[in-house]
Amino acid sequence: MTPHTVAGSPPTGSRVALGYPLRPPAAPSSVCDAPAHAPNPHRASSAASVTAVIAAAGSGERLGADGPKAFVPLAGRPMVEWSIAAFRAAEPVGSIVVACPPGHVHELGGRDLGVVEGGETRSASVSSALEAVGTELVAVHDAARPLLTSELIADVVATLVGDPGADGAIAATPVTDTIKQAAPPATTSAPLPGVETVSGALVVESTLDRGPLWAAQTPQVFRVEALRRALGADPDRVAAATDEAMLVEAAGGRVLIHPSPPENLKVTTPLDLRLAELLLSARSAQ
Repeated sequence: MTPHTVAGSPPTGSRVALGYPLRPPAAPSSVCDAPAHAPNPHRASSAASVTAVIAAAGSGERLGADGPKAFVPLAGRPMVEWSIAAFRAAEPVGSIVVACPPGHVHELGGRDLGVVEGGETRSASVSSALEAVGTELVAVHDAARPLLTSELIADVVATLVGDPGADGAIAATPVTDTIKQAAPPATTSAPLPGVETVSGALVVESTLDRGPLWAAQTPQVFRVEALRRALGADPDRVAAATDEAMLVEAAGGRVLIHPSPPENLKVTTPLDLRLAELLLSARSAQ
């Protein structure tokens, strides 16, 4: 799919494949520049250019919205613009590509933005945006996580850059709830002989050890060729994927975890939207 550049075209010799560079290549920062709440010893090596891909083609059905989720107003701007702002402020990021729902490409503007039409599935949208990526690293992010910060982006990038043998690094948070694995509803005998009824309730099959469990979030940063190979795998498996890391893992890739703050929540329901609004308002007031 041919990407649409919202405004103008890249200057000759630009280091990005699409859109204008956000800034000249940054000099490596001191390790002391890492945020105090989540120091990353690899931050100093994370100045390599990264292209951000924002998946923004999802519907707002579960949110009760009339249009695409990414364009739902949140704290005074469309939801997707919070993620765009975070990537613009992130030192390693050189360009941004947004995969929008068909018919909404022209709703986003900005000299540094490339915009493409998304597909029917998440993986199709990411594949479409990946055609515009010319850097060695790509950071994939869900527009439904509007509390993204530039510090988290830089730290996930640094985690991958710090391990040359890894294919990706993801933001994730430890699972804190007790996790039950459920079996189908139980079939029970009714009072009448020979008659069976289904209770309708799931049955606990086992309780999982939550110690090694992490809830995957975004951003997810990959070596571009590893992600391209993963997206070229079995079409049914790719279409069913709920994140890119699981595809890279299935292809034999090695994916690292960088702990993410719990406020990097995903907006799925109206309650999530209200909570995100409160958190963004509190952040703005600081």
